[in-house]
Amino acid sequence: MKPTATMAEFFAEVQIPHQKFYSSAPFPSVLAPVAAQRSSAALLARSVKSHRPYLESLLHKSGALLLRGFGVNTAEEFNDVVEAFGFEELPYVGGAAPRTNVVGRVFTANESPPDQKIPFHHEMAQVPEFPSKLFFFCEVEPESGGETPIVLSHIVYERMKEKYPDFVRRLEEHDLMYIRVLGEDDDPSSPIGRGWKSTFLTDDKSIAEKRAAHLGMKLEWTEDGVKTIMGPIPAIKFDGSRNRKIWFNSMVAAYTGWKDLRNDPEKAVTFGNGEPLPSDVIHDCLRILEEECVAIPWKKGDVLLIDNWAVLHSRRSFTPPRRVLASLCK
Repeated sequence: MKPTATMAEFFAEVQIPHQKFYSSAPFPSVLAPVAAQRSSAALLARSVKSHRPYLESLLHKSGALLLRGFGVNTAEEFNDVVEAFGFEELPYVGGAAPRTNVVGRVFTANESPPDQKIPFHHEMAQVPEFPSKLFFFCEVEPESGGETPIVLSHIVYERMKEKYPDFVRRLEEHDLMYIRVLGEDDDPSSPIGRGWKSTFLTDDKSIAEKRAAHLGMKLEWTEDGVKTIMGPIPAIKFDGSRNRKIWFNSMVAAYTGWKDLRNDPEKAVTFGNGEPLPSDVIHDCLRILEEECVAIPWKKGDVLLIDNWAVLHSRRSFTPPRRVLASLCK
């Protein structure tokens, strides 16, 4: 969809360093205000409501949309922009990252320590109910580092299938199993430190079991927490809206990053039949993800919208301060 005259008065498609192009489409698409001095979060929210089809068509074509320079300064203003898109909120049930609600539909992004990287993953790919859209907002830009690299999932699938056809065939045949041990309460020192109470949004074990069962997850209670077993669950999905297969999983994230006092990452994910994954292939997949990714340094006020069906994301380590907020949509 081409921008109308009214859209062109407010939104300008721009190119910035670090962008990539696939089949002539920019990744991500980047929009800036035509007249930055007149822009504000309230005006952006109104313009989003007026031009949702145009914005959604950009997102569908590119997979990610960066809104830069629109005068979004606070969590409240970010919440208004999220609401303007009209997507239904997804409760964060079953996810691994420690998060805190800030306002409305807005949460902190993963609160793990700044020296830790968060590997590439599709949001909540390890559970059957995952968000279709993710919003991120840079409230405080990092002193250094702290990018949120993104990568197109179908590109990863194509490269992995070309190089490791037998491995991809086994993934499609057996799927994946994810195993994670949760404490009772959140552990902010861990990138997967969400305790079972906040994971299932209850302090009642029977309710936690019902919510886990709804996700198809098995629970094994221990003295100080619970072992969760999820799967077999697909590692490769079909994106019907784009007619292509996607590398939809948290395999590399689990195998290389699900490490803390309770969890051994090499045991955190296996083939769905319980067989271990080949370490060399996993680490080569990580190399491919890094080669194909785009890592745009955050600027204060940035709003990044990601199609979770199309794009994996991660987080690089950083020098504080850095405050990036998030919102998940069905």
